[in-house]
Amino acid sequence: MQKAIIGKKVGMTQIFDESGKVIPVTVVEAGPCVVTQKKTVETDGYTAVQLGFEDIKEHKLSKPEAGHLKKAGVEAKRHLKEFRLENAADMNVGDVVKADVFAAGDKIDVTGISKGHGYQGVIKRHGAHRTDMTHGGGPVHRHAGSMGASSHQSRIFPGKIGAGQMGNEQVTIENLDIVQVNAELNMIAIRGAIPGPKGGLVFIRNTVKNNRIKNVESGISKNPQKASGRNPQKASARG
Repeated sequence: MQKAIIGKKVGMTQIFDESGKVIPVTVVEAGPCVVTQKKTVETDGYTAVQLGFEDIKEHKLSKPEAGHLKKAGVEAKRHLKEFRLENAADMNVGDVVKADVFAAGDKIDVTGISKGHGYQGVIKRHGAHRTDMTHGGGPVHRHAGSMGASSHQSRIFPGKIGAGQMGNEQVTIENLDIVQVNAELNMIAIRGAIPGPKGGLVFIRNTVKNNRIKNVESGISKNPQKASGRNPQKASARG
């Protein structure tokens, strides 16, 4: 079943498992979220639900936002986000989604806005190399360097690295796993780091990755094209 929730990044800490190994985790205050809108195939051409997160005073919203939430019969929310879920048809406006919708061991994708680093050069922004300090390099050791010939193609191709705004863009980290879920505090502990600063908004949903089960016993191949399948006595076929 597909699941999704909106949360706020609290910060990083560490947790010790049963064997005493330390696990670096990011704590997220996830939910509670309220279903503020439901989209169906008949009216919109697809199924989805819109979730609202974090209470806010109504006068801080624009009139269209306040009217939209008042029509749904829910309290004013600061953040709204639409999720296309397979079970969206089973959800209704006003339903509450809490942190316990996820459980320890779930694989998730986390989306957030990365930290902004301002205007940076090619060395910090793209990991470019600097020039030598000797033999008349001049004051250009950290410059981008030549952009190519002027006669042909007489232009710079899209994607060429250069100086510019670094960070402050939407980033998704895939295939993270949940270590702990605290339903009372609406807290989810996620293994590793996630995008954004402390207090940054994040969207959590099931991962799109296909996770294969590891450490499965490998027997003799049933493929007749393989040597181990033709000759079970072969060393590669013996357990």
